[in-house]
Amino acid sequence: MKSDGSNRSRTMRQAAPELGFFERYLTVWVLACIGAGIGLGQLAPGAAAAIASLEFAHVNLPVGILIWIMIVPMLVKVDFSRLHEVRRHSRGIGVTLFVNWAIKPFSMALLGWIFIRHLFADWLPAGQHDSYIAGLILLAAAPCTAMVFVWSNLSKGEPAFTLTQVALNDLIMVFAFAPLVALLLGVAAIHVPWDTLLLSVVLYIVVPLVIAQAWRRRLLRRGQDAYEAAIRRIAPLALTALLAMLVLLFAFQGDAILVQPLVIALLAVPILIQVLLNSSAAYLLNRRLGVAHCVAGPSALIGASNFFELAVAVAISLFGLQSGAALATVVGVLIEVPLMLVVVRAVNASRPWYEAGPAMLAARAAGD
Repeated sequence: MKSDGSNRSRTMRQAAPELGFFERYLTVWVLACIGAGIGLGQLAPGAAAAIASLEFAHVNLPVGILIWIMIVPMLVKVDFSRLHEVRRHSRGIGVTLFVNWAIKPFSMALLGWIFIRHLFADWLPAGQHDSYIAGLILLAAAPCTAMVFVWSNLSKGEPAFTLTQVALNDLIMVFAFAPLVALLLGVAAIHVPWDTLLLSVVLYIVVPLVIAQAWRRRLLRRGQDAYEAAIRRIAPLALTALLAMLVLLFAFQGDAILVQPLVIALLAVPILIQVLLNSSAAYLLNRRLGVAHCVAGPSALIGASNFFELAVAVAISLFGLQSGAALATVVGVLIEVPLMLVVVRAVNASRPWYEAGPAMLAARAAGD
């Protein structure tokens, strides 16, 4: 029985390879796409306007297609059959759920109010304050479901915990994302277009999830090796589509960025604080409860990271391609990888300190 568990764990680790060259330098490619998008907007404004006009029900069709290409390959990896393992990692899952759904969205709304409405208000376009805060809220309201497999692997995390946590978060997102976003936007006194928000949830969570799970079952019928080979083939599609979408976004955001490049740096500040705050909270809570380090590491990373693909999609649907909300979510894309690599290094470096905690020592003495 122990051997079967070890084999399954080893297989799952192989399915989540270490950060490759393309992923490791994602920030570089994002910066290159920002430059390409701004250049496109300045050199071919007519082409950019023509792409923006391809809309149906307030959804830009080229961007919508790219978003599906981003999200579906990631959701194919989610194994809902592992939800029964929740009891095995109940404390770690409880901590992560608490941080993801009770701390992160509300702390980001507070940080947005502090920085956007007050500390940075004089340096940001006055007409975009609400939109920037909305983008930050959207960024924090959905926990990451894809890159966390990589972060978990780099932090020597327990694969079964990561898969179970991601599956549970995806299930919660289907029902909780829209009400949570609506609540926080309402608290921030931002108009909530409910019809567009619910349409976004259907388009960018429910439908891709159904398609991805049907695709997953079809791949698994061919065998585990065929499934893992297919995952490796389709994985680059998500990042490629993300980068292509950034070119389009910045083709429309170019003028605002050229006029006020400081906006990018200012929007990055609350995102940076939010990541450090929530990863620390999850890590320390797990240590306090005596949770194993192999669970605490991915718990901290899942608690801090954002499903920025979904945030970008919903921001575009709710507020438009040229909105401050779309720009704020794109800033999240820009700094996500370097920030999460910092958290991974901190988690790995602090392992001796973590395992020397009283609760951890007591748990090991009890054989937990």
